[in-house]
Amino acid sequence: MPEPKMSLRKGSKVWAEDRDLAWVPAEAIEFVGKQVRVLTASGKKVLASPEKLFPRDADEEDHGGVDDMTKLTYLNEPGVLYNLQRRYSLNDIYTYTGSILIAVNPFTKLPHLYNVHMMEQYKGAPFGELSPHVFAVADASYRAMMYDNKSQSILVSGESGAGKTETTKLIMQYLTYVGGRAAGDDRTVEQQVLESNPLLEAFGNARTVRNDNSSRFGKFVEIQFDASGRISGAAIRTYLLERSRVVQITDPERNYHCFYQLCASGRDAEKYKLDHPSHFHYLNQSKTFELDGVSSLEEYMKTRRAMDIVGISYEDQEAIFCTLAAILHLGNIEFSPGKEHDSSVIKDQKSSFHMQMAANLFRCDVNLLLATLCTRSIQTREGSIVKALDCNSAVASRDALAKTVYARLFDWLVDNINRSVGQDLNSRVQIGVLDIYGFECFKDNSFEQFCINFANEKLQQHFNEHVFKMEQEEYSKEEINWSYIEFIDNQDVLDLIEKKPIGMIALLDEACMFPKSTHETFSTKLFQNFRAHLRLEKAKFSETDFTISHYAGKVTYHTDTFLDKNRDYVVVEHCNLLSSSKCPFVAGLFPSLPEESSRSSYKFSSVASRFKQQLQALMETLSSTEPHYIRCVKPNSLNRPQKFENLSILHQLRCGGVLEAVRISLAGYPTRRTYSEFIDRFGLLAPELIDGSYEEKAVTENILRKLKLENFQLGRTKVFLRAGQIGILDSRRAEILENAAKRVQRRFQTYISRRDFISTRAAASALQAYCRGCLARKMYAAKRETAAAISIQKYVRSSLLRRSYLKLGSAAIIIQSNIRGFSTRKKFLHGKKHRAATLIQARWRMCKVRLAYQHRQTSIIALQCLWRQKVAKRELRIRKQEANEAGALRLAKSKLEKQLEDFTWRLQLEKRLRVSHEESKLVEISKLQKTVESLNLELDAAKLATINECNKNAVLHSQLEFSMKEKSALERELIGTAELRKENSFLKSALDALEKKNSALELELVKAKKDGIESIEKLQEVEHKCSELQQNVKSLEEKLSLLEDENHVLRQKALSVSPKHSRPGFSKSFSEKYSGALVLHQNDRKPVFESPTPTKLIAPFSHGLSESRRSKLTVERHQENYEFLSRCIKEDLGFKDGKPLAACIIYKCLLHWHAFESERTQIFDFIIEGINEVLKVGDENVTLPYWLSNASALLCLLQRNLRSNGFLTTTTQRSAGSAGLISRVGHGLKSPFKFIGGFEDGISHIEARYPAILFKQQLTACVEKIFGLIRDNLKKELSPLLGSCIQAPKVRVHAGKSSRSPGGVPQQLPSSQWDNIIKFLDSLMSRLRCNHVPSFFIRKLITQVFSFINISLFNSLLLRRECCTFSNGEYVKSGLAELEKWIVCAKEEFAGTSWHELNYIRQAVGFLVIHQKRKKSLEEIMQDLCPALTVRQIYRISTMYWDDKYGTQSVSNEVVAQMREILNRDNQNLTSNSFLLDDDLSIPFSTEDIDIAIPAIDTSDVELPTFLSEYPCAQFLVPHQK
Repeated sequence: MPEPKMSLRKGSKVWAEDRDLAWVPAEAIEFVGKQVRVLTASGKKVLASPEKLFPRDADEEDHGGVDDMTKLTYLNEPGVLYNLQRRYSLNDIYTYTGSILIAVNPFTKLPHLYNVHMMEQYKGAPFGELSPHVFAVADASYRAMMYDNKSQSILVSGESGAGKTETTKLIMQYLTYVGGRAAGDDRTVEQQVLESNPLLEAFGNARTVRNDNSSRFGKFVEIQFDASGRISGAAIRTYLLERSRVVQITDPERNYHCFYQLCASGRDAEKYKLDHPSHFHYLNQSKTFELDGVSSLEEYMKTRRAMDIVGISYEDQEAIFCTLAAILHLGNIEFSPGKEHDSSVIKDQKSSFHMQMAANLFRCDVNLLLATLCTRSIQTREGSIVKALDCNSAVASRDALAKTVYARLFDWLVDNINRSVGQDLNSRVQIGVLDIYGFECFKDNSFEQFCINFANEKLQQHFNEHVFKMEQEEYSKEEINWSYIEFIDNQDVLDLIEKKPIGMIALLDEACMFPKSTHETFSTKLFQNFRAHLRLEKAKFSETDFTISHYAGKVTYHTDTFLDKNRDYVVVEHCNLLSSSKCPFVAGLFPSLPEESSRSSYKFSSVASRFKQQLQALMETLSSTEPHYIRCVKPNSLNRPQKFENLSILHQLRCGGVLEAVRISLAGYPTRRTYSEFIDRFGLLAPELIDGSYEEKAVTENILRKLKLENFQLGRTKVFLRAGQIGILDSRRAEILENAAKRVQRRFQTYISRRDFISTRAAASALQAYCRGCLARKMYAAKRETAAAISIQKYVRSSLLRRSYLKLGSAAIIIQSNIRGFSTRKKFLHGKKHRAATLIQARWRMCKVRLAYQHRQTSIIALQCLWRQKVAKRELRIRKQEANEAGALRLAKSKLEKQLEDFTWRLQLEKRLRVSHEESKLVEISKLQKTVESLNLELDAAKLATINECNKNAVLHSQLEFSMKEKSALERELIGTAELRKENSFLKSALDALEKKNSALELELVKAKKDGIESIEKLQEVEHKCSELQQNVKSLEEKLSLLEDENHVLRQKALSVSPKHSRPGFSKSFSEKYSGALVLHQNDRKPVFESPTPTKLIAPFSHGLSESRRSKLTVERHQENYEFLSRCIKEDLGFKDGKPLAACIIYKCLLHWHAFESERTQIFDFIIEGINEVLKVGDENVTLPYWLSNASALLCLLQRNLRSNGFLTTTTQRSAGSAGLISRVGHGLKSPFKFIGGFEDGISHIEARYPAILFKQQLTACVEKIFGLIRDNLKKELSPLLGSCIQAPKVRVHAGKSSRSPGGVPQQLPSSQWDNIIKFLDSLMSRLRCNHVPSFFIRKLITQVFSFINISLFNSLLLRRECCTFSNGEYVKSGLAELEKWIVCAKEEFAGTSWHELNYIRQAVGFLVIHQKRKKSLEEIMQDLCPALTVRQIYRISTMYWDDKYGTQSVSNEVVAQMREILNRDNQNLTSNSFLLDDDLSIPFSTEDIDIAIPAIDTSDVELPTFLSEYPCAQFLVPHQK
C-alpha cells in the first residue's frame, strides 16, 4: 500500500526511482503537465509522475540515521533503504522497525559489540532504551519468558550469507550468559548446538541459483530452561526437507553437499567405487560440480569431525557413507523394455555393476533389489499377484527408494544430534530460534519454490499478525481508538494454495492420483477453478505456467515437473527389503512394518500435503510461543565490507517482510511523535499558542485543527498521524519557512539597496566636488602659465643680447692669447724633447739591471720550492707510515698543522712577491707603451722640424726592438710561473688529502667519545636500576621474612603437643585443664613474678593446681570480658577530639588483659563477629562510617603496637639451651609453664605474636569489607540519579523569553537532577565527617564515586544516541561544572584527584559542544580535544552525534574514513576492544597505606562510657583516667 503523497511544490524534497540504485534523492524543479521534472543528487534531470515520487525529509540526512524505522518522518520504502545505508556506513549494523530487528552483515570483525561487558550492559535493560542489538532481542525474549512463564521464539530469516548462523550463535551465547549452564558440563549448549551445524549443512544444504550454501530445510533450535531460569537442555527440530532434490536438480544448482564431499574423499571414494560427480545421474543433471573457494575434501573432513563431536561412532559413520554411496549407485541404474509387455530389465552391463554395488552397500540380496525395482505385488483374496513395471515406472520406483532412504537418514542424524545435546523433557518453558529458508524467486521456478514460498506466506501471515498485534498494543498503551483500522493480510493467497477441497494442493494431489494426468490437465483444471482469483494469473507465453502474487512480489511457476515431484510413493517392498538388510544401521532406518491388508504395495504420499502438515505443526509451535523477529540482510553479493547494493537489499527487505510491516504500519498511524517533538518541529505553524499557557497536548490538537486535518489520534504521550498527514504538515511548515525566508530576503535586499543608494549618492557628491576642483585648478594654472611666459620672454631677450656682447669680447681675447701661446709652446717643446731623451736613457738602463736581478731571484725561489717539495714528499711518506700508528696521530697532526701554517705563510709570501713583481712589470709595460706613443708623436713632429730627429728615431727604433726581445723573455718567465702554480696546486691537493684524513680521524675520535659517554650514561642507568632492584629486593625480603615468621607461627600452632617427659599423662591433663590460665589478669600473675627464686615460682603454681575454683574464676572473668566488649561494640560510644572511643577502649582492654600474648584467638574472633553482627543489624548509613572509623583506628593501634614490640621484625635463628629459654621468656608468652622444671620439653613453645598477626589480618579484612559495602551502597544510590542526569529534560519556557528555531530544541532550564547529586555528595561528606572517618578513606571514597560517575555517564553516552546531542552535551557540561565547584569547595584533603577521574566524560562532552567539528583533523581531535579517549570511542561519538540545536554536522567524512581504517586494522590484532569503560572493584589501599596516612592516636585521654561501673573487669580504666 503506497503512502499517500503530499502536494508537490517547487523545491520539494522527494525520492525518485532509479534503475541502478532503486531510489535516489531528488528535488522538484518544475511541473510539465501532469508530470514533475526533478533534479537528482547526481545532477541528472528526470521526468516522473507524482504518484511514483515519495516525500523525503532533508533534515534526517545530516544525521547518521535513526535507530528505529518508526521514528522516520516519512515511513516509506526509500526512507527505510537509505536509513539502513546511512547506519551501515557507520558500522551500525542493527536497526529496529518497531520490535523487529534488522541486522546487516558487516563482513568484518566487530568484537567490541559482542564481549561480556556489552552483554552486561544489555542484561535487564528495557527494550529500546539502548542502541539496537541482537542481545536486546535475546534479553527481551528471556525476560518475557521469566516474567510471563511463557515460551518464546526468535525467528531469524534471511538469505544465505546474511548472517543467520552468526546471529543464532550470538543469541545462544547471550542466553548462555544470562541462563548459566548445567553443573559439570564441559561444553555449553551453545557450543553443542553449533558443533552440529557442519553436519546439518552437509546433509541439508545445497547450491541454488542465488546462494552456494542454501538451507533446504527449516531448523528450529529449542533452548530449554528450568524453573530458576537456567539452561537445562536443548533440542533441534527440522522441518520441510526438500526430498525431491536427491533425484532431480536443474542447472546450475547442485545436489546436497554430502554427495560431492564423498566423491572427493579419496580412499573412501575408491572403497565405495565412486568417481567424479559427473559420472552419476543424480549429480550430473547440473554441470556445476565445484563451488568457488570451497574444497570438497576439506568439507568432508569437517563433516567427519562434526560426526565425531556429536558422538556418532566410527561404524555408524561408515554405514552413513555406505548409504550415500548406495544412493549414487542406485541413480545410475537404467532400465530397458523387457520381453513381456510393460516389463523392464537392466539395460546394460554398466547398470548391472551399479545394481550390484547398491546391493552390496545396502547389504541386501541383489535379486531382491532388482525385483523390488522392476515388479510390484498386489494382494488379492486368492493370493499375491506380481505385476511387472515398465521402464518409466521402474525409474520412478528407483527414485522413490532413493528419496525415502535419504529422508530417513537425515531424520536419524537429527535424532542422534538431539541425543548428543541432551533434552530436558521436564522443561516447561523454552526459547526457540527458527532458521529457515527465505522467499525464493528465480528465472525458472518449480515445485520446490512453490513449497518454499508457501511456507514463507504462512510465516509472513504469522509475522503480520504479530506486527498488527504490536501496533494494537502501542495504540492501547496510548489509549487511542483503533477499532476502525482494517488489517489486510495474505489469507487469500493461503486459501488459494491450501484451502480444501479446491485449493492448489488439493488439485495437485487429485491430479497425482490419476496415472494418466499430466501437467497440462492440472493447469487447465487450475485455471478453470480460479479464473477470477485476483492472486492467480496465467503466464503470457505459456499455456501451463501460472503466476501467483505473493506478498514479496509476483512469481511465475513452471508446472512441467509438478506432478512428478509431488508423487512420493512409499513402497512396502522397499521397506521390507531394507529392514532385512544385514547392515544394522540400514535395518534400523527401516523398522519392520505391520501386516497390511492393502491389495497394492504402493502407499501414495503427497509431498505437498506432507509439507503442509509439517508447516502446520511448525505454525502451531510458533503460535504457542511469543515471537521475536530478526531479519538478516546481506549487503552485497561479493561478501565485502562497506559495500551496499540497493537493489539486492530492497529485494531482501521485501522477501523478509520488512516492507510488509511498513505497509501494515501505513494502514494505521505510521507517524508517531511525542508532543514535545511535534511542537519543536511544527510549533511555528501556530506561534500564538506557544506562550506557556497551554499544555503540549492542547497545543498539538490546536495546530492540527488549524490545518483542518482529520483522523489523527491524541494519545497519552504521543500524537498519531495517518499516512500523508506528516507530508501536509511539512509542506505547510516549508511554506511558512519559505515565506519567512522571503520576508528576510526582502528586508535584507531593501537594506542592501538603501546602503548602495547612500554610498552611490555620497560617491556622486564627492565626484562633483572633485570635478569642480579640477576645473578651478586648470583655470588657475592657465593664468599662471601666461604670466610666466611673459616673464620668460623678457628675461630671454635680455639674456640673448648680453650673450652676443660677451661672445664678441671673448673672441678678441682668444685670438690674442692663441698667438702668444703658439710662440711660447714652440720654445717649451724644444726643451721638453731634450729632457725626455735624457730620462728615457736613464730609465732604460735601470730597467735592464732590475730585470736581470728579478730573473735571478725567481730562479733561486724555484730551486728552493723544488727542494722543499722533495723534502715534503719524503716527510709525507714518513708521516704516512707514522699515521698508521694510533699513538702518533696527534703528534703528526700538530706537525702537519705547523708545516701547513709554514707552507701557507710561504705560499702567501710567494704570492705577494709574484703579485708585486707582476704589478711592477705591468707598470713598466704601461709606461713603456705611453713612452712609445709620445715618441711616435714627437717623431712625427721631428720629421717636420729637423733631419736630426730622424737619427734619434732610428736609435729609438733599435731600443724598441730590444724591448720586444725583453718582452718575449718576460713571456717565457710567465710560462715558468704557470708551471710553478701547477706544482703548488699539487701540493695543495696533497695537503687537502691530509686534512681530510685528519678530519676523518677527528670524527672517529668524537664518535668514540660519544659512544663512551653513552656507555657511561647507560652504565649509570643500569646502576640506578640495580639500586632500585636492590631496594625492591630488600623490601621483598622483609615481606618474605614476615610471611616466613607468620608461616612458622602457623606451623607451630598446627603442631600437636608431643610430650617426651616421664609423666606424659600428667602434663596432658594439666595442659588441658589449665589452658585458660594463659589470659589471667596482671594482678593474678604478680605473685608469680615477684620473687626471682625458682621455689617461689613453683609454690603458687602448685597451689593453683590444688584449687579447682581457680578455673571457674577464670571462666567467669572471660565471660565478663566478653560482655563488656560486646557492650562497647553494640553501643555508639561516639568520639572525643576526633578519636573513636570504642576502638581506644577495646585496644586498652586487650592490652591490659595481655590478649596479644595469648595462645588463643577466641577474644579476637568474638570482636570480629560482634562487629559483623552490628553491621548486619544497624542502619548502614550510620553504622558503616562509624565502624570504618573505629576499625581503621583499632588496626593502626595494633599495627604500631606490633612494630614497637618487635613483632613485625625479622627473627633470627634461635640457639638451643638456656639462652633460648631466656629469650622466649622475655619475648614470649610469659606463661608459668615455662618455669616448671621437667615440663619444658613436653609443651610446644608457641610464638606470642601469632594471635596478634591473625587479628591484624582479620581487622584488615573487616576494614576492606566495610569500605566495599560503603562504596557499593553509594553506587546503588547514585545509579538512578545518574540515569536522569545523562539526558537533558525537556523544559518549555515562555515564547517571550526564548527564541525558537525550526531545527532546534527549546532552551533548557537548570534542572534539579544535578542538584540532587550535589545534595547526595554533601550528605555523604557530612555522614563521613560526623563519624570522623579519616580523610584518607574519604578521599578514596570520593575518588571512586567520581570514577563511577565518569564510567556511568560515559557508557550511557556511547550506548544511547539521544544522549549524543549538542544540547545534551551543554546540559552535562553544566552539571560537570557544578561537580567541579563542589570539588573545589571540598578541598584536596577530601576530594583528592576526583576531578581527574572525570577525564573521559569531560573530554567527550567537550567534543560534543565544540563548533566546526568538520574542520578538525583526526590528529587535533586525538591530541588536543580527546587525548584520553581511544579511536574506537571517538568514532562511536562521532557517528552517533547529531546537533539538535544549531543543525551543524559531525566530523568530516575523511576523519571518519581514517578512524574506520584504524579500527579495521586494530580488529585484526585485538581480542577485546570494547569502547565501554570497566568499573574497578578493587580495594585501593593496603594496611601500610592506612598506617602511613592515619596520624597516631593517643589512648590516654579517653572519655569512659557510663556503663563502665557495671563491669569490674574494666575498672582498671578508671584510675588510669584519673
